[in-house]
Order: sequence, then structure tokens, then C-alpha cells
Amino acid sequence: MNAPASRGRTDWIGFKTIIIREFSRIVRIWGQTILPPAVTATLYFIIFGSLIGKRVGQVGGYDYLQFIAPGLIMMTVITNSYANVVSSFFGAKFGKHLEELLVSPLPNWLIVSGYTAGGMLRGVLVGAVVTVVALCFTRLAVQHVFAIISAVLLTSLVFSLGGFINAMFAKNFDQISWFPTFVLTPLTYLGGVFYSVRMLPDWAQMASHANPILYMVSAFRFGFLGTSDVNLGLAYLIMVAAAVLMFSLAVTLMHRGAGIRE
Repeated sequence: MNAPASRGRTDWIGFKTIIIREFSRIVRIWGQTILPPAVTATLYFIIFGSLIGKRVGQVGGYDYLQFIAPGLIMMTVITNSYANVVSSFFGAKFGKHLEELLVSPLPNWLIVSGYTAGGMLRGVLVGAVVTVVALCFTRLAVQHVFAIISAVLLTSLVFSLGGFINAMFAKNFDQISWFPTFVLTPLTYLGGVFYSVRMLPDWAQMASHANPILYMVSAFRFGFLGTSDVNLGLAYLIMVAAAVLMFSLAVTLMHRGAGIRE
């Protein structure tokens, strides 16, 4: 009768240990994990606020800085959630200490959950820092708290899992930078961070609606502005479905040892 309780306690300790290690890593190298996004966001706000923003005027009835602030926050969450997991898990592969986890009694789904939680932690932490930066330049009126929290957590979860899957298949450091450079960055910049898709011609609007990041950014922006460029029900369906499918894929790949037992 004590075996399930003992196993549960072991799993919890292992899960907690992964998260504590990830958090310690984030804080220890804060000059690489927290400071650069804050500096980059400051530059975005200075450039768009002092130069471009005044020329653009209003978008959707809001000052340009108010409109892009949620997008910039979400862009930071996406890139940092992804980057934390892909670098941490690949580092474990490269440093040959991933084997310690593989031979431990921790189930694969818990290992995936631990690394994913670490990525979400960094994404939310850096997102909070960028939010503070944004408040130095513009006013952010919260309209729907649930939309803000749920959108940022689901988005962070999806891209943390994406980083995990990328790290499993990567064989060198070049391969962990390929996806962010050629896929993630273009999709983010074309995901409505700096503009409303309603400003685009019809064909470009149709193309933009094939970009999943548009739905994530729009759902998050809805929490602040109360308006959205997409159907919110569809946005949450996409985010939840992506999270479930990617988690299942990550666990399946761990069971098969893809990229980690070669």
C-alpha cells in the first residue's frame, strides 16, 4: 500500500528538482536570459514610440504603443519559452548528463513536464519584465484577466514543447538555431505583433490566418484591449490542441528514444 505513495513522492521530488535546476540556471545567467529581452523591448518602445508610433497614429482606436505592447510581450514569451528548453535539453544531451535522467525511475512524461515547466517559467518571468518596461512607455488597461493569463500560459506551453522536440532531434548547435531563425522569427513578425491583420489586403489576411501565432497574439491582446482580430474560440482551440498534440508527440519520442539513444 505504501508503494504508490512512495513512487508518487519520488516522482514529485524528481519533477521539483528539474524545475529548481532550470530556475537556478535562469537566474544564474540572468545576463543572457533576462537582461537582453528587457533591453530589446526598450529599444522597440523607443523606436516605435518616439519615431514610428507618432506617424502611425492609432490602430483599432488605440495608440500605436498601446496596440503593439501586448504583441511585444507575447513575442518575448514565445522566444524565451522556446529558447530555454531547446538550449537546456540540448545542453544535457551535449554534456552527456541526460543519461542520469534516462536511467532514473522518472517516467518520460514527467521529464517532459519538468523541462516544459522550466521553459514556461522563463517565458512568464521575462514576459513580466517586459510588461514592466512597457508600463514605462504606455498605459496597459486590463480588460480580461483570464484571457491574459490563459493565453500566456498556453502559448508558453506550446513553444516550450516545441523547444523540447527541436532539442531531441538536434545533433549540433547549428540545428537548434535553424528553426528559430527561419521559421519562428518570420511567423512571429508576421503574426500581428506590429499591426492589425485587418489593415492587410484580403489575400494577405487569408494567408495570415494560417499562422498560429496570430491567434495567440490576438487572444493575449484581447485581454488588454478587449478587441481581437480573430475568433477567440478558434484561438483557444488551436492553442489547446497544439499543446496536447505536441506534449503527446514529445512523450512518444521520449519512449522511442528518438535523438537521445543514438
